[in-house]
Amino acid sequence: MRDLGAGDLAEKLDYPSLVDALAAAFQGDVTVPPRHHHTVPVANGRDATLLLMPAWDARHLGVKMVTVMPENAALNRPAVNATYQLMDRATGEVLAILDGAELTARRTASASALASRHLSRPDAQRLAMIGTGTLAPHLIGAHASQRPITEVTIWGRAPEKAAALAETLGETGLEVRAEPDLEAAVRGADIISAATLTTEPLIRGDWLSPGQHVDLVGGFTPAMREADDTALTRARVYVDTEDALVTAGDLCEPLERGVIAESDILGTLFTLADGTAPPPRPSGGEITLFKSAGTAIEDLAAAVLAYERA
Repeated sequence: MRDLGAGDLAEKLDYPSLVDALAAAFQGDVTVPPRHHHTVPVANGRDATLLLMPAWDARHLGVKMVTVMPENAALNRPAVNATYQLMDRATGEVLAILDGAELTARRTASASALASRHLSRPDAQRLAMIGTGTLAPHLIGAHASQRPITEVTIWGRAPEKAAALAETLGETGLEVRAEPDLEAAVRGADIISAATLTTEPLIRGDWLSPGQHVDLVGGFTPAMREADDTALTRARVYVDTEDALVTAGDLCEPLERGVIAESDILGTLFTLADGTAPPPRPSGGEITLFKSAGTAIEDLAAAVLAYERA
């Protein structure tokens, strides 16, 4: 059995290879049962959550185990911890235990990059990163692996964090700078990638211009929104899986109010990968929008790639 930590995954899961692995997985035969949520009572505190995400294909069986412990903040410990267990499908033998946080960050960013491969303009050079958290550098690296990105602007609610991240990424060869004006960051980009915890929309559809691609990553509950109604109605919308329609506030809330209809969701990563989705840019100048909610398919594909390279 192999123990693959965060450093191992950073070495094994380069973005171009992982994007290709995800593309193959979305064209393959993978079983993904519903994820399991279990509430764990905490005496004199906020309840914890145990999350299980299983998936299997012809050769492998895997499950990601995540704990969300809200009271950890008071202990100066991470609120979210995760591990991934990869097993042999035929025997049940454990093949590897992988760091769940690094695995999740890399597969999430690579799923957005896979969508961008199909949806953004091939000549996209300017990326706006909205958010400065753990996912931000991964999303920048993953998008840059699929498009000729040369300029990156970073916006965050805390300008000092945006500046610090820009300085860190300055050694990548990209021209990276912090942008204190959110509207300016959005208007000046070919690709806008958002990974925030906001419950109020940050990206305004009135700011968008023909040819832009919007990548929404952060809103993972029905109460969270990163883009407003106008952005959705102006864009050709795609998702990773249909689960996003009921779990992600950027879609389920406008769907409930009739702002958009299910028929406005033009495709998934399954149909983008196999070429059956409607073309994103029939005339070349359309705005495209991708909303990801995450799926265990991505975890399994990433775990298998890392194990085979170990």
